Amino acid sequence: MSRATREAYRDSVLALLGRHPELMCLDSDTGLFSADHAAAAGDQYLNLGIAEQNLMGVAAGMAACGRVPFVNTMAAFAASRALEAIKIDIAYNRLPVRIMATHGGLAAGHLGPTHQALEDLAVMRVLPGMTVVVPADAAATEAFVEQSVTLPGPLYVRLGRKPTPPIPAAPPPVIGKAQTLRTGGDVVLVGCGPYPVLACVAAAETLAEQGIEATVLNMHTLRPFDTETLIAAARPATLVITLEEHWRAGGLGGAVAEALAEAQPTRVLRLGVPDKFVDEVGNQEHLVAHYDLTAERVVRAVRTALDTAARSGKTDWKEYHS
Repeated sequence: MSRATREAYRDSVLALLGRHPELMCLDSDTGLFSADHAAAAGDQYLNLGIAEQNLMGVAAGMAACGRVPFVNTMAAFAASRALEAIKIDIAYNRLPVRIMATHGGLAAGHLGPTHQALEDLAVMRVLPGMTVVVPADAAATEAFVEQSVTLPGPLYVRLGRKPTPPIPAAPPPVIGKAQTLRTGGDVVLVGCGPYPVLACVAAAETLAEQGIEATVLNMHTLRPFDTETLIAAARPATLVITLEEHWRAGGLGGAVAEALAEAQPTRVLRLGVPDKFVDEVGNQEHLVAHYDLTAERVVRAVRTALDTAARSGKTDWKEYHS
């Protein structure tokens, strides 16, 4: 059943408040928490209004006094407008603030570039000590919220806006550990977030019909990065493809390329939003299709790369010589 990751976060944190008096829920007037939600949370909920830098400063102060604040704002504002407060007040002091950033990626496509977050993963994953997580569905969001209660240091969680389908059955999601959704020795498909992960799964199924077996990794945690699982998957493979709802620079593709360059040199193709501001108006599904962040794009990229390698004599893919 489709469900929004931001709603899964809201319901999960509200359920935790009664069991954990140290938790606080700080809102920025985004509309995710209704009056009924606020009443249920009681004194553990504060709406600080549309003032994101102040929101982060208040959260840092509370965390310094022993509380564990969950901060709710849009990803575009967390990664840009409030970045200095996150860097200096939260990350520098290694405070346990949980930044729950909604409308990640192209989720606010209808509001234009000012509200789209295509840089947030690059920004957040370079901050020392910052854990960075991108749940692929509502169930993973619930698990990460629960795990974050005792997680040391700051946490950034990128959430969506609208309901998205659950990902296929997989090992329970654990912060810092990639999920292997499918195994195969020919290529590796790595995604993070609902649409990219589902696209990688669908692409792997299509490739299997064509005789190409793919490992699919849901790399939901960009920091700390699960280099061990990635290397193990890449070792027998000819090619690694990454797919993300983010600009190609600095996000998932960058993290994968960095890890493999140091430990297991493998060809990496990074698929994401082109290096330009979005110039198309539409909802998330429209923009995902417009920028071809799709299973079909992944399949084409794999087939083109393997075909080129076969023609140059670098592989023995017999189907490409037929």
